[in-house]
Amino acid sequence: MSKLPDRSPFSPLPKPGSVHVLHLEDNESDALLTKGALEKSGLHIEITVATDATQYESALSSGQFDLILSDHGLPGFSGRAALESAQAKCPRVPFLFVTGADNESEVAAGLKAGASGFVSKAELWRLTYTIRGIADKRALERAFEDTERKNCAMNRLLVAVQELSLARSMETIMAIVRRAARELTGADGATLILRDQDKCFYADEDAIAPLWKGQRFPLSACISGWTMLNRQPAVIEDIYCDPRIPAEAYRPTFVKSLAMVPVRVEDPIAAIGNYWASRHLPTNQEVELLQALANTTAVAIESVELYNQLEQRVQERTRQLQEANRELEAFSYSVSHDLRAPLQHIIGFAALIEEDSSTSLSSSSQDFLTRIVGSTQEMGRLINDLLRLATFSFGQLELTSVNLSTIASQICMSLLAQDPKRKAEFRIAPTANVQGDPGLLRAMMENLFSNAWKYTAKKDRSIIEFDSTTISGERQFFVRDNGVGFNLNYAGKLFAPFQRLHKKEEFPGNGIGLATVRRVIHRHGGRVWAESEPDNGAVFYFTLGTAPA
Repeated sequence: MSKLPDRSPFSPLPKPGSVHVLHLEDNESDALLTKGALEKSGLHIEITVATDATQYESALSSGQFDLILSDHGLPGFSGRAALESAQAKCPRVPFLFVTGADNESEVAAGLKAGASGFVSKAELWRLTYTIRGIADKRALERAFEDTERKNCAMNRLLVAVQELSLARSMETIMAIVRRAARELTGADGATLILRDQDKCFYADEDAIAPLWKGQRFPLSACISGWTMLNRQPAVIEDIYCDPRIPAEAYRPTFVKSLAMVPVRVEDPIAAIGNYWASRHLPTNQEVELLQALANTTAVAIESVELYNQLEQRVQERTRQLQEANRELEAFSYSVSHDLRAPLQHIIGFAALIEEDSSTSLSSSSQDFLTRIVGSTQEMGRLINDLLRLATFSFGQLELTSVNLSTIASQICMSLLAQDPKRKAEFRIAPTANVQGDPGLLRAMMENLFSNAWKYTAKKDRSIIEFDSTTISGERQFFVRDNGVGFNLNYAGKLFAPFQRLHKKEEFPGNGIGLATVRRVIHRHGGRVWAESEPDNGAVFYFTLGTAPA
């Protein structure tokens, strides 16, 4: 038996273009003739000859073959037995009978049992075509396997990219990177090293044995520092033959080869390392995959830093708003107590003066006193409106189902009761159900209808309509009137507190009503706007979002 090659399950496959053949043949001359026929293929042929069953079984157990040739029968060991053994141990390897037997029934039985073919010893030239076909098939299989590996690696990289895009903490990023870095290249270990000023911090790892997790080394004393300082990958097949490697730090580890890439090439903030337990020269594709992961990791780290900064700003802004709310509540209390109380005193004492001195006061003094009382009453109404506006701006919303049509009908009945002689027509949509805070929505509707009622007062017949329409999937409610309208050039002032588009003597009010409308709608995640022309009525549109603002 020819000497078998030294092959372990982890040995590399035969070099491209070479074909390894196992030949079961007890006749030395036939074996040499077969070898000559195989070599005429022009390929590099490695032949292992087994002359009996023992050598054949041993070869099957310890070798990797691309083709098995067998005589149709050896003393004490039939070709059929050789085929069955090959099928058990090497099921994917082609099996050919090479024999001088002319027994067609035996040949047919062998083919039926699963042999790949039959070559007569008288026609060994046919082996040239057979062996070339096997080599071509083997090349295709290798190309397919390479493509499959590349596809798997790309799919794994895409998964890592998607996971990193959703990461919101460094802990999540490290967990993704340590796993993906090892899986992308089939490495025995992977580390993520963060740059900590002049130190390399081995923040996380995934490896077959412990490396340096949690330790810090000077940038100048480790290969990750070299990668970051030089802003380029390091590919090392034998770590003990590279002067950049601190060999003593590696001796307690399993590492024999490595690849290290920087995270953010322009200004590295970290590095990703891959390690192999057996000597391995990382391919360009492995380095490219690792660098692609590192580039995505850089973006993820920057996003997390930005996210954390924004979160801190939001927290600070929330704190400021909470403080402002507390100050506003204190102000509201001050207005309601400290200002309203003396105002009530003025009104009360003015009334006493009027009662006690009604006959002694001159007509002008009486007029002045009446003006004082009227002004203090107006100031009281203004204070109440300010407090109400502040109340609508803050506080917890109580969301429930609200029928705006029912509210609109109730408001219309109240308006008519206040002025029963007024001619008015109300057109209310039958159902307008929404989700919202009942109290706030009623206040909003009261202000819209009161606004329409006020500005249609000089019409012979007031017409006020409430309905809704759907545009591009958005439901828009509206209150339309036939009142005096306004100039759209001044529409920007409509919803601001204390802003008026008409003279106070003509239409009383303090400009708080529409400001209240806007705040209520904004708190419900909606928007409000108006359309109008002077002397041609006005339409106020509003939407209500699904979530409160």
